[in-house]
Amino acid sequence: MNEDQKNTTFQYTYSSKEQEELKRIRSKYLPKEENKMELLRRLDAQVTEKATMYSIIVGVIGTLILGTGMSFCMVWADSVFVFALGIIVGIIGMVSLAMAYPIYNRTVKKERERIAPEILRLTEELMK
Repeated sequence: MNEDQKNTTFQYTYSSKEQEELKRIRSKYLPKEENKMELLRRLDAQVTEKATMYSIIVGVIGTLILGTGMSFCMVWADSVFVFALGIIVGIIGMVSLAMAYPIYNRTVKKERERIAPEILRLTEELMK
């Protein structure tokens, strides 16, 4: 081979790792297509996520109120008025804490009713 032929030859090395990396990087920049099954899973998860968020918020607030009532009773136990106020605040905290689970159930029920037509439509399309 002369010098010109050496310079004009094409060399290709295939690496499956490089190709996988290229595909992975390329997929980040392609527009996302959400299929119906992914949409169905996302809608189903939304129902419990919203209910969980509401019940956690109510539970945390109830716990803080209960803790405030307990601290009133323990720290200022010598004052009858503050002790009685602590018991009342503690009971309010217990009631709000006990309401977390019913709030969860009610929210799940309402969200399922709201989202049911879309879920049923998607399941009908997927079962065909």
